[in-house]
Amino acid sequence: MVLGNLACVTHGSAMVYPGEGFDALAVLETVEGERCTALHGVPTMFIAVLDHPEFDRFDLSCLRTGIMAGSPCPIEVMKRVVERMNMREITIAYGMTETSPVSFQSSYDDPVERRVSTVGRVHPHLEVKIVDAEGRVVPRGQPGELLTRGYSVMRGYWGDEAQTRASIDAARWMHTGDLATIDDEGYCNIAGRTKDMVIRGGENIYPREVEEFLYRHQKIQDVQCIGVPDQKYGEELCACVVLKPGITSTPEEIKEFCRGQIAHYKIPRYVKFVDEFPMTVTGKIQKFVLRQMMADELGLVTEKTA
Repeated sequence: MVLGNLACVTHGSAMVYPGEGFDALAVLETVEGERCTALHGVPTMFIAVLDHPEFDRFDLSCLRTGIMAGSPCPIEVMKRVVERMNMREITIAYGMTETSPVSFQSSYDDPVERRVSTVGRVHPHLEVKIVDAEGRVVPRGQPGELLTRGYSVMRGYWGDEAQTRASIDAARWMHTGDLATIDDEGYCNIAGRTKDMVIRGGENIYPREVEEFLYRHQKIQDVQCIGVPDQKYGEELCACVVLKPGITSTPEEIKEFCRGQIAHYKIPRYVKFVDEFPMTVTGKIQKFVLRQMMADELGLVTEKTA
């Protein structure tokens, strides 16, 4: 069953397609009504379901597994899905349209901490590596760009040979543009997009690291961190925060939550409260749009991005 790109499977392995648009209440009603055992979607959909005002009145004990994918999956959200939605065997998958379906996936029998904090290990019959800016393979545990090669990599972009060459090198390695690490056991962690990394006065800030910390704040429903222009440091960090329903807060409260807990240069210079994030039709957050929106709102000079 698909509810606006969020899919469910019933006990009898039947699939139901009730609507074209995502609606959190419809998801809750259908999971309970159809006794679904699996639920698939992007993180923003799971967040909306968990924080729906009527969440507690639904019986989700039928749920067992599912897949969270499409964008980085916050650790705190994964923990809530396991605990509150009964999805003890949920897994995370990582891939791109250009490397469909996925390159990494956690397993239902992986330790819970591995399933909520990594995207698992590489799929069979695929190759992956992490490289630095010069294309050299980095040591295990060190961040770099994730490259993948194998049967799942596309042949190329239709009618765009230049873009194909820019993304797939002569050895058929697909350059994903994602920052990642792979540990000694083969588990991969996605730190974010290379173009999303914020460079503040020479210090590299990975937005996802700050986002993961802010998700621990009891008032925050969702958060996205972006870089905005700054005359002194080149870039400053801006946290765009969606608060839980009926909750109020201040930028200073959010910053105070960070002080003494994360490095001072990672504390967002700006905290902006928003009702929602710009997204694609499949629920992926468009950070490049968010960056321009915040730069405009803050009156900061930046080049327009396409």
